[in-house]
Amino acid sequence: MEFLQQNWYWAALAAASGSWLLFDFVRNQGGQGVLSPVEATLLINREDAIVVDVRDQGEYAQGHVPNARHVPLAELARRTGELEKFKSRPLILYCASGARSASAVAQLKKAGFEKLYNLRGGLIEWEKAGQPVSRKRK
Repeated sequence: MEFLQQNWYWAALAAASGSWLLFDFVRNQGGQGVLSPVEATLLINREDAIVVDVRDQGEYAQGHVPNARHVPLAELARRTGELEKFKSRPLILYCASGARSASAVAQLKKAGFEKLYNLRGGLIEWEKAGQPVSRKRK
């Protein structure tokens, strides 16, 4: 007890860092899987995951994950039916950085989709990881 009284700042730092780690762990386990580009590639190859690009048309035209379906976030609510046939398969959603796709994951979760994943860092991280980018129109 004397040690804690004399070194309270170290104990506070340990408690704060432990709390942050726990918070981060819980946040990433909340049914909203976050995948690295390598993990996403494995899911695509092993479980035939569907990749959905939720960026705007102009962003999509500049480059996208090969074979990605393009459903802009602004149209997602109206076009959810297009994804219904893939409800039993894993869906990997991405945008430029991961923020819009997190919103898309939440929308699809409300629509009853279960196997949803957000590509961490979006297309930016995908390219940094050396993964292929397509400029073909689908």
